[in-house]
Amino acid sequence: MNLRPAIPADVPVLLAFIRELAAFERAPDAVMMTAPKLREALFGEKPYGEALIVEFDGKPQAMATWGVAFNTWTAKPTLAVEDVYVREAYRGRGVGRAIFTHLAKLAIARGYSRIDWQVLDWNMPAIEFYEGLGAKRQAGWVKYRLAGADLHMLVA
Repeated sequence: MNLRPAIPADVPVLLAFIRELAAFERAPDAVMMTAPKLREALFGEKPYGEALIVEFDGKPQAMATWGVAFNTWTAKPTLAVEDVYVREAYRGRGVGRAIFTHLAKLAIARGYSRIDWQVLDWNMPAIEFYEGLGAKRQAGWVKYRLAGADLHMLVA
């Protein structure tokens, strides 16, 4: 297993992982990401995301993407995980633990206060895995989102 930062040449495989993840999460038609948009987001003049590739025998089999959020209570950044995806044949091999260990080291090295992410409530294998890492469920918080037409309606 080899973990490495994604490079621009990885955009097609990252996009494939994103689409595979969306299908797994029962939303295959929700992906609006394109290769040019992903290249700009990760490697453009002002990148706002980062990505990690996990390889086995030189072939990508997993990925993680993240960005940075600001935490006003700690006055420090938060590493905000967007996606973690491991192809099914490679699950149960320590890939997820390796990814989160890598992200934890990165967060500590950069002086971030924490790592945050979300998981679908029906994804029990992932929930059990995250809790096995020592992650704590954030009770009492309800997730909200403004997107698409609702976002534009607010400013209209």
